[in-house]
Parts: sequence; structure tokens; C-alpha cells
Amino acid sequence: MNRRDAVSRVALLLGASVIGAEFFLSGCKLSDKDEKKGASLDFTKDDIAYLDEIAETIIPTTDTPGAKAAKTGAFMTVMVRDSYDEKQQKSFLKGMKEIEASSEKKFSKGFMKLTPEQRTELLKEWDADMKNHMSGEKETREIKKEIAALKKDSANADTAKIRSLEAKLEEVKAEGGPHFFMLMKQLTMLGYFTSEIGMTQAMRYQPVPGKYDGNYPYKKGDKAFAG
Repeated sequence: MNRRDAVSRVALLLGASVIGAEFFLSGCKLSDKDEKKGASLDFTKDDIAYLDEIAETIIPTTDTPGAKAAKTGAFMTVMVRDSYDEKQQKSFLKGMKEIEASSEKKFSKGFMKLTPEQRTELLKEWDADMKNHMSGEKETREIKKEIAALKKDSANADTAKIRSLEAKLEEVKAEGGPHFFMLMKQLTMLGYFTSEIGMTQAMRYQPVPGKYDGNYPYKKGDKAFAG
């Protein structure tokens, strides 16, 4: 199984919840309309090294190689360039700058010069920021649900209430879009666990899986199977 097949299968297993997954689920064939979505991006070697270190902080080396050894930084740049739309690309690129800026502000030096402990501390703060952002997405869903419920009874619809909710929805949307750290975490996980290192060392790779066994013995800490 090659990398493209692995990414497609993982995207399918996750129900296309991975941002940009539709590109792989369509067999990497974009429609004319889709081809106009994302901008043509050029990432430098320094960008890839920077993303490698962010990914390594998310999946560090332990008794198995980490995300840097799996060349997750390069994987991230391909995904952002080829499968993200323009809004997602802007969010990702903005995030690269924001991590660097926050590192300078907090530690008076760039992310690449931080210790592993400082990097972890910094990214934990961005992880918390991402969770706050996701609560806004939840608010969007709840507003849409409320509008739909009001419109369902068209004869007695409270139009003023609906207009108010629609205005609020637009405000929330304007502030929305995927949080960049969500994109980075997704791409790190996807890149790592579809790499040779991820599949053969972080997991137990079986090129020819046997039959399904619901009673297969499991001990805490056992690696998951891949194949």
C-alpha cells in the first residue's frame, strides 16, 4: 500500500472529518471549480524544517521515531498546497507566523531555538486556544438549528428573531474558519500514521491481515494493527 492509498483509507475511516480529505476521497481528481480554490504555494526548506519541529513536538520520539523522522513537515506542505482551499491555506500560513510571534513574545527567541519543554508549553497554549475556537463552531451549529426550527413553522415564524439569529450567525462565521492548530494537528497525525515509520514501528503492520477476531488478546500498551 502506498502513501496515497493510506491517506485515502484513513480519510475514509474518519468519515472525511480530516480537512482536505475530499481531495483524496475523490482519487486526487479535482473538478475545474475545485482547482481554483487554493493558491499555488511555495514552501522553503526552512518552512519544512520548522513544521518538522512543530510536528515532533506533537508526536515526539520515544521508543519509536517521532514525526520528524517520518518527514511529516514535507507531508504537511504537500497537503496544504494540493488539498486545502484558499481560506484553509491562509489559516495555516497565518498559524506558522503566529506560533513564531508567540514564541518571541513568551521566550524572547524563535520557536526553532526553544527547548523541547518550552515548545511543548507553547503548543499547549495554542491547543487551548484551538479548543476555545471550536466552541464558536458549536455555537454556529446551535444557531443554525434554532433558525431551522423557527422557519419550520412558517405560518407563525418570528421573522424578527430569525433576522437577529441570521445576523449573529454571520458574525460568528466571519470570525470562524478552521483554527490553524487543528490543521497542524490533523496533518501531523495523518502524515505520521500513514508513513512507513508510523505504520511499521508505531503500529504493528500486517501486509496480509488475517480473519477478524473479536476475542484477540489485548494488553494495555499494545500497539494497534495496521495493514
